[in-house]
Amino acid sequence: MKKILFPTDFSETANNAFVYALEMAKSIDAEVIVLHVYDLPSVSFGEVPVTLVEIYDSIELNNFENFKDQIPHLRKIAEKYQLDDVKMSHVLRHGDLVRIMKEMCHEEHIDMIVMGTNGASGLQEMFLGSNTGNAIVNVPVTLLSIPNKAKFERIKNIGFTTTFDDHDRIALHRVISIAKKFHAKVKCLAVKTYSFKITDEGVEYWKSEFKNEPVEFYVIPDDDVKETIMDFVENQDIDILAMVTHKRNFFEELFSKSLTQKLSYHIETPIMAFHEE
Repeated sequence: MKKILFPTDFSETANNAFVYALEMAKSIDAEVIVLHVYDLPSVSFGEVPVTLVEIYDSIELNNFENFKDQIPHLRKIAEKYQLDDVKMSHVLRHGDLVRIMKEMCHEEHIDMIVMGTNGASGLQEMFLGSNTGNAIVNVPVTLLSIPNKAKFERIKNIGFTTTFDDHDRIALHRVISIAKKFHAKVKCLAVKTYSFKITDEGVEYWKSEFKNEPVEFYVIPDDDVKETIMDFVENQDIDILAMVTHKRNFFEELFSKSLTQKLSYHIETPIMAFHEE
């Protein structure tokens, strides 16, 4: 990994996530690209009056000035956590956040996105929460979603939910490589629902690939996947929960609205979402 994209609106939630972005970048020797996206008023058909052009210019200038003013503040956060040696660059764009994130990921070959979410907190969830949730589902890059109540501490345990399929195997290798950078352990959880099809022998065969890695496996019988995952996160002291955003397989009914997306609104532990490959 060489580039981490950090979208920000300069809120406290975003600044909190910024610490995670810096820590992640430092651990994997990556650059952080700070992205601020703003919107312009929509205009209907016809000629654009000079006054509206002037308004646009004024909005763009104000956003530029605000962006420029915020950069020293981000530097101070980096210095506070002794992370000011992390390479950073800054990008200001206007338009739709998720669309621009997709463009940036393509243009800059982004390896990971780190962004904050306000979780389940009314109107704030409608804005930042839904943006993070949309990004998890729609932007095809690994995304680390940081709830506003999460505070960075040394990462000791990374949880990983699995259905024991090939997509999860690929993602687990990536989680392990990240965990090793932090000298952390991976705790792999499978929730055995009524539709769990893999046999015990199949599970053992799947696990054998990781016998020499810092991974522990847990298979818990329960039909309430979300509650089981949240209990696991709490009881196993999980610092980051990694998941694959499944669109098919026997979790289809749960992932139709994206279980990863739902959890990003309601859990206080950062979620790392991988896309199926």
